[in-house]
Amino acid sequence: MPAKTLAMVKTDVRKLEPRDPPIPDIDDESALLRIEACGICGSDYEQFEGMLRTPMPVIPGHEPLGVIEQIGDAAARRWGVDVGDRVAVETMLSCRFCSACLGGRYHLCHDRRIYSYIPLSDEPGLWGAYAQYMFVHRNSIVHKIDPTLPPSTAVMFNPLGAGFRWAVEMPRTGPGDTVLILGPGQRGLASVIACREAGADRVLVTGLAADAPKLALAKEFGADATIDVENENVKRRVQELTDGRGADVVVDVSSYATTPVAEALDYVATGGRVVLAGVKGFKPIPDFVSDKIVMKEIAIQGAIGVTSSGYRSAIRLLEARKHPVERMHTHDFGLRDAETAIRTLAREIPDDESIHSCLIPES
Repeated sequence: MPAKTLAMVKTDVRKLEPRDPPIPDIDDESALLRIEACGICGSDYEQFEGMLRTPMPVIPGHEPLGVIEQIGDAAARRWGVDVGDRVAVETMLSCRFCSACLGGRYHLCHDRRIYSYIPLSDEPGLWGAYAQYMFVHRNSIVHKIDPTLPPSTAVMFNPLGAGFRWAVEMPRTGPGDTVLILGPGQRGLASVIACREAGADRVLVTGLAADAPKLALAKEFGADATIDVENENVKRRVQELTDGRGADVVVDVSSYATTPVAEALDYVATGGRVVLAGVKGFKPIPDFVSDKIVMKEIAIQGAIGVTSSGYRSAIRLLEARKHPVERMHTHDFGLRDAETAIRTLAREIPDDESIHSCLIPES
């Protein structure tokens, strides 16, 4: 076991630098994870850009996949894992005892902490997966996952988990439902797969003209139709594709654009459900007409994070190898290329764009 680990540390807005923090000793109730891959998603960019005000210096990375390198006996009994097991680690750390936790909503814990947002100054410091090793706290939830899956596929447990929770569990999507997904990024594509698994009758996906490759992939994953919001009348197309009813479920996973939130009220059917999961940088929503919610009796729900049921559904799907989810993966990056990975996802790198990407730590 090395004494130190390579880690990419966020020291300022849009600044990541390599450091070599010490690898800590673990106690009876914790573990040390050797990172195989860390997924990159939109919130990585939000943290990098400073939209999410997190303490610094900090090791980012909230989608850890890895192998248990060391583990305490109590932790091994609690989690049912041992040295050498591959695990996916949930993002949220909850207290387990507040009213939210005791009420079954541990992801809304009053004292929650989140991997990648806990500063280096909080011992033992290795709280993010932009590193070769990560500390696993005793309050973590871990899931064993097939070690024969390629790391870049296995690490999709996080976006697929979001698809199951946001597009299926929360709006109670089932057979007969028409689902409209606003945004064809990795979580939008994951939502297509999840809705198909849930037996949805029709799945529609919107995107920009620049999203043409992602929209084509959405059809490969089972979308019945896609809509180019820049070159088509979305409201008219939704009406055409739903026989004038609108969608039973609308899931907004678009980033920063506020227009889809207001327009979702036009796309959703009377008595339908809208799930808002794409963050907008705390911008107000212009032209949001609340009377549409009243007159159509629309249920609107916000979605943050993924819970264990979503992760379990995602891991079962990955292990079944039923869908070509690897088609969504476009890039592997080394740890030292973390900034490039984030900027590629954000379309800041000319002539290059990722859908799903991950960091693969150097040995």
